[in-house]
Amino acid sequence: MRVWVYLPLLLSVLFPLAATRMAAMLRPLAAVRVATAGAAVAALACTCSVTLLSLTLFDDLPPLSAYEGRPELGLPEPVPDWLGLIALLVVLVLVFRLFREVLRRRRAARGLRAIKTPYAGLAVADLPEPFAVAVPGRPGHVLVTSGMLSLLDAVERRVLLAHERSHLDRHHHRLVAIAAYSAAMNPLLSRLASLVTYLVERSADEDAAAEVGDRDVVARAVAKASLAGSGHGFAPALGLHGSTSIERVVAIAGPQPSPRWRGLLWVAALTVVEILVTVIAIVGFAHVAGAWLSMVFV
Repeated sequence: MRVWVYLPLLLSVLFPLAATRMAAMLRPLAAVRVATAGAAVAALACTCSVTLLSLTLFDDLPPLSAYEGRPELGLPEPVPDWLGLIALLVVLVLVFRLFREVLRRRRAARGLRAIKTPYAGLAVADLPEPFAVAVPGRPGHVLVTSGMLSLLDAVERRVLLAHERSHLDRHHHRLVAIAAYSAAMNPLLSRLASLVTYLVERSADEDAAAEVGDRDVVARAVAKASLAGSGHGFAPALGLHGSTSIERVVAIAGPQPSPRWRGLLWVAALTVVEILVTVIAIVGFAHVAGAWLSMVFV
């Protein structure tokens, strides 16, 4: 346990790098799913590691504390108490971050649903500010303002609706939420969460291009929405605009990406190694815990 418990924390640094490399080699839909899975595994593994470190503090509680400081017993001391205490504080902070992120996203979703009652999956709000978002729910719907509609011609409006429907049909909000929760539990994954947000937009752009049949029109619609700006940062919402619009315009204006599946190798390998070292750390902790508990129950 002395070494293995720290490896998931170190490996999580590599996940954003591997996922960025993968994103350039796979189609957005496949890349975002793999990246989200990698983020979830890395977050769970790191949370497990920190939790195991904090659990070593139990040897300071009675009746186990009676055996502490007796080297003749040969009881394993995997980490010093000060490190276990820091780990416990980290666990509490991470749980708070996760709880805050969940509440933030739920409040934002409620705020979006309250703007306008949808009809047949579409809500048009009479607002001058141009924005359009996919609002998750049961069922979800597309929310668009009159300000956004006035900027687009008929074909570009088709792009907008196809883009937002793609978010709803493919449940992109769930992928973005998983990545955001993973980053809340492990701040080292923040870049990976941003990559997932970018990839879901790219995936929706590709779906819109397939439906409309004209990649240049999609690029023009994304550029218009980007220049108009939204001023809204709704966490669970997915819109045509966004901070990565320039990269998306360049990507959609080019040819459809061809998948190169070797891009999966690094993320897949990291995921497998992350799971293995976490299991080894758990087994090591079980050995330590068993040695201590045997003093009580024997």
